[in-house]
Amino acid sequence: MFTSSETPILGIILLVACAILGWGFYRARPFGKLGILAWLQSVVLMAPWLLFFGLFAAGIYINIVGILFLVVGSAGLYIYLGRQLRAAGQDAILKQRATQRLAEESAQTSETVPQPAVVVEIMPIPEADLSAIKSIFGIDTFFATETIAYQDGAIFKGNLRGEPQEIHHRLTASLKQKLGDQYRLFLVENTDGKPVVIVLPSSNDPRPTTLPQKAFAGILGLATIATSLETAGLLLNFDLLGTPARLPEALPIGLGIFAILIAHEIGHWLLARRYQVRLSWPFFLPAVQIGSFGAITRFESLLPNRTALFDIAVAGPVAGGAVSLLMLIAGLLLSHQGSLFQLPNQFFQGSILVGSLARVVLGSALQSPVVNVHPLVVIGWLGLVITALNLMPAGQLDGGRIVQAIYGRKTASRATIATLILLALVALGNTLAMYWAIVIVFLQRDLERPSLNEISEPDDARAALGLLVLFLMITTLLPLTPGLAGRLGIGG
Repeated sequence: MFTSSETPILGIILLVACAILGWGFYRARPFGKLGILAWLQSVVLMAPWLLFFGLFAAGIYINIVGILFLVVGSAGLYIYLGRQLRAAGQDAILKQRATQRLAEESAQTSETVPQPAVVVEIMPIPEADLSAIKSIFGIDTFFATETIAYQDGAIFKGNLRGEPQEIHHRLTASLKQKLGDQYRLFLVENTDGKPVVIVLPSSNDPRPTTLPQKAFAGILGLATIATSLETAGLLLNFDLLGTPARLPEALPIGLGIFAILIAHEIGHWLLARRYQVRLSWPFFLPAVQIGSFGAITRFESLLPNRTALFDIAVAGPVAGGAVSLLMLIAGLLLSHQGSLFQLPNQFFQGSILVGSLARVVLGSALQSPVVNVHPLVVIGWLGLVITALNLMPAGQLDGGRIVQAIYGRKTASRATIATLILLALVALGNTLAMYWAIVIVFLQRDLERPSLNEISEPDDARAALGLLVLFLMITTLLPLTPGLAGRLGIGG
C-alpha cells in the first residue's frame, strides 16, 4: 500500500493523464467515427508512457528492451488506426462533395442573388482597391454580405462556401492577381464563431530584425555561452569566473549544454524553411542556474496556417529534447563506479521522467547514498529541463504556440493565465520558477498573431504529438515525493 505522503503525487499523475485523454475524447465525440478514431490514435501514442509510469509506480520495472517493445507496438497500432482514419475520411469527403454539388446545382437554377448593400462609412482602403477586393468573392467561395472598416483594411462578413484551406488559397491567388502584393487576406473566426475575411495592407507585415537587434542577439549568444560554461564550472565545484585557468575542464559540459540549445533552434529553422517562413535571430536567455532558459525567436513573416505554427513550434523541442534524451540515456549506460560526477541519490527524485529512466538503467545503484554518473547524464538532464520550460503552455513559448495551434487563441489565452498562476505558487519555494515567470510576463505573455488561415486546425496526428510532448514536459518538471521515490528504489 502507498503511504499518505505518496498519494498526492500519484493523484496528480492520474489526474493529468485522465484530463488529457478526457479532454481529447470530449473534443472528438462530436465528429463521430472520425473523431473517435483520431482520439484513439492519441491514446495509443500516449499508452506506452502511461503504462510505463503506471507500472513504475506499482514497483514493476521495465528494461530498455521492454520500453522499445512498447513503443514499436504503439507505433504499429497507430499506423493501423491511421489507415482506418483515412478510409473513413475518404467516405466523409465523398459525402461532402456530393452535398456541395447538389447545393451548387440548386444555386444555378435559382434566381440571381442580389448583391448586398455596403455599409456607408469612410474606408481606409482606396475605392478602386476596395472594388477589386470585393470582386474576388463569389457564391462558390465566400459570399460577402457586409463590409466594415478595420484598422488599415476591412472586414468582410459573409458565408464560407467550401473547405477553408481551399477557399483561402483561391481568394489569396485572386487577390494577388488583381492587386499584386499590396494586401494580405486573413480567414478567421468572428467573435460569434462565424468565418470572416480580413484584408490588411502588406505594410502591416512583421518587421525584419534590425541591425542593432541582431547585434544584441549576438551579445546574448556570447553571454549564454559564458553562463553555460559557468554552470559547468559550478557542477564541477569551482567558479569559472574566479578561476578562468580551469576553462578546459568546463568546456566539454558547457559546450554540450549550448549544443542542445543550437539543436533546438535548428529544429525551428528547418521547419520554418519548409514553410518559407522567416525567423528572427534567436535571442538566447542566459541563466547561471542551468546555463540558459532557451531563446526567444520571432516570426518575421506571416504564417500560412495553424499547421505551420504547430510544426515550427514543436520542431525545436522535439530536436532539443531528442538530443537531450539521447545524451541522458547514453550517460546512464556509460555510468560506472568512478565516473566524474557523484550525485546524492535524492538528486534523482527531482524528475519523474529522469528518475524512472535512471531506475531502469542503474537499478539498485540508486539506493546508494552517492551515485556515480557520467557527465552526459547531467548535460542531458539540463537539456530536458530547458526543453520542458519552453514547452510550458504560455504565450509565445513553444508550448503556448502548440496549444494555440491545436486548440485556438481562446484556449491558449486561458492556458497562459493558468500557467502564470501555477508558476506564481511554485515560485514561493523555487527561485527558478520565479525567474521563468518574470521572463514570461515581460517578454513572452502575448499570443502569436493570427495566421493567414486561422480556421483550419492541424490534423489529428499533430494533435496527438502535441499532447505527447506536453505530457513529457509535465513528467520532466514534476518531482517524485521522497516516500514514493523510496518505495521505487530511488534513495535509501
